[in-house]
Amino acid sequence: MVNKILNIVGWVLFLISSIGFIMSSLGNFWAMFGSIFFLLGCVVFLIPYFIKEN
Repeated sequence: MVNKILNIVGWVLFLISSIGFIMSSLGNFWAMFGSIFFLLGCVVFLIPYFIKEN
C-alpha cells in the first residue's frame, strides 16, 4: 500500500511540473506541444491507480 501511495505522489509531482512547463512555454508552439504531451502521458500513467481492483 505504501508503494502505491509513493507512486501516486510521484506522478502528481510530475503533473505539477508539467503544468509549470506549460506555463513557462506560453508563446512557444513547440515547447507547448511537448509540455502538453508530457501532461497527457502523466495522466495516462495515472489511470491504472484510479481503476478499482477486484
